[in-house]
Amino acid sequence: MAENIVKPHRRLPMSTSRPAPAVSVDIVLLTLGATGLQVALHRRQHAPCQHQLALPGGYVHVDEDESCEATAMRVLRDKTGLEPRYLEQLRTFAGPRRDPRGWSVAIAHVALIPLQQLRDAGDGVFHFYDVDQLPELAFDHAEQVREAVQRVRNKASYSTLPCWLLPELFTLTQLQRTYEQIFGETVSRGTFRSRLGIKVTDAKPGEYADEAAILEATEEFLGGKQRPARLFRINRLSLFKRARW
Repeated sequence: MAENIVKPHRRLPMSTSRPAPAVSVDIVLLTLGATGLQVALHRRQHAPCQHQLALPGGYVHVDEDESCEATAMRVLRDKTGLEPRYLEQLRTFAGPRRDPRGWSVAIAHVALIPLQQLRDAGDGVFHFYDVDQLPELAFDHAEQVREAVQRVRNKASYSTLPCWLLPELFTLTQLQRTYEQIFGETVSRGTFRSRLGIKVTDAKPGEYADEAAILEATEEFLGGKQRPARLFRINRLSLFKRARW
């Protein structure tokens, strides 16, 4: 009977050290201006791409940040004092030619922030441009903006995502205007309410204006020359029952 011969394990070659790519986050800040959906950009103070318009961003701090989202929030707080109500990871942009300093990884995020909050960051901190008429941007930031806009428009067609561009309390007219600005289309009041499943009758405080029970009526009103308009609020990202755009 042949003896079982145990062959010695082959020793694998030790891995050689290789340079690691730089890892950062970029944030596409989207807001609503007078002309529609806009992106907030800043002008770079240092090389590379010095003085060019770019998205706010920064490197991951491995000893401080628990996640890429935490990095994005820290970068915004440190550079602008902002903390967005809505922040979502977009996708990873990577390669050897996106940054003249070499192979790099940028984890892009999209944030929705009301315009006044961005302006409160200070004069000259941000420059606002229509998302469909972008100037020349540093690195691959124009591609990031285009993908972020596509993501937001896709989600806005069936969800409450646009509400995060509004103040905490808003009227249904303001909500309609927000959707119209995102899609670049003006519709009648009846068409808008039909698309989102909003009831025709007025909602009382504590009641919901839509079939999915998302838009909650408050006791507050927005005054004006005409009849005061009731203010609504939303506390979660959700789906409208019959939404389509």
